[in-house]
Amino acid sequence: MTATLLAGSLVLATSCGTAPPVERAASSAPAKPPVVSKPVTTTPTKAPEPVKPTGDAINVHKVRWTKAKPVSKGKKIQLTWWSGVAPCTVLDRVKVTETSKKVTITLYEGTSPKARNVSCIMIAIEKTTTVTLKKALGKRKVVDGAKA
Repeated sequence: MTATLLAGSLVLATSCGTAPPVERAASSAPAKPPVVSKPVTTTPTKAPEPVKPTGDAINVHKVRWTKAKPVSKGKKIQLTWWSGVAPCTVLDRVKVTETSKKVTITLYEGTSPKARNVSCIMIAIEKTTTVTLKKALGKRKVVDGAKA
């Protein structure tokens, strides 16, 4: 019985492969054009998710922002960046340093203390936050503090 079972398993194991290629018959019909699918769009369809600093994140680190847009007549700056989902990745704080020639803005992200025993999905989402300046931006340059 064992020998029969072993022989049957061996036949199954050796026969599980790819079949030999089948030869195509010559045809006088013209070849069909390949099917072309629509291109995949990688541009996000949703607006960035507005977030506010939590001030209580752990494992905090600097994060680069991708866009800084003056709003409210230059009295505020709206920042946009790519990040992970909360509570696994949250905005801890925003540091703003103003001089007469530039405004340096640094984003700090970390993990919320609420993220204990939570499964974190690995997906990027676009986030936004708005900071208020001491003085209107004017001709000053906006600089990413995470790049410095």
